[in-house]
Amino acid sequence: MSDTPLLIAGLGNPGAEYARHRHNAGFMAADVIHASYAFTAWRTRFHGVICDGVLAGRKIHLLKPMTYMNESGLSVSAAMRYYKLPLTALVVVHDEIDLAAGKLKVKTGGSDAGNNGLRSITAALGPDYRRVRIGVGHPGSKSRVTSHVLNNFTKADEAWLVPLLSAIAEAAPWLARDDDAGFTTKVALTLKPAAKTPKPVAARDG
Repeated sequence: MSDTPLLIAGLGNPGAEYARHRHNAGFMAADVIHASYAFTAWRTRFHGVICDGVLAGRKIHLLKPMTYMNESGLSVSAAMRYYKLPLTALVVVHDEIDLAAGKLKVKTGGSDAGNNGLRSITAALGPDYRRVRIGVGHPGSKSRVTSHVLNNFTKADEAWLVPLLSAIAEAAPWLARDDDAGFTTKVALTLKPAAKTPKPVAARDG
């Protein structure tokens, strides 16, 4: 277990009009994690709102940048500098159009794949941080991407979104352990519990 605190940053856009947008999946995940454990109240700091808690024995700073998505790096880098954290102690949770809706993957480093929040963070800190990618699906053409991510999740989306966010929160202690494989496995098991072994049927006489 690392003695270094972990900063988990959920990305999104501030304001009620954006609250249910696909682009706010990171904010939604942060809110569910906050509600699921004994975190402090949100407080305004680092061009965002932040709270503190403990997961798996490790101190966690949970951050939602309030800079709008395109300037997420301003908030995340300010918090990272203040807490003197290495890039290995950063996890960014965000929507991902290159994953099918409802899918989840974790990766370290790589390109921003057109996500302006990641682009901003990478420009400020470099690319070698962990990303929890929440699939929101691709609309089919590049010209429709902006309207896709800047529109609300549909009622059909809610059927997978709510369980997935709950599973992310339940698996969050594995992120604190730097066990990304364990995290994704826990999410998968939470969404699809192992089938119970049926009880043997007693033999009937005659």
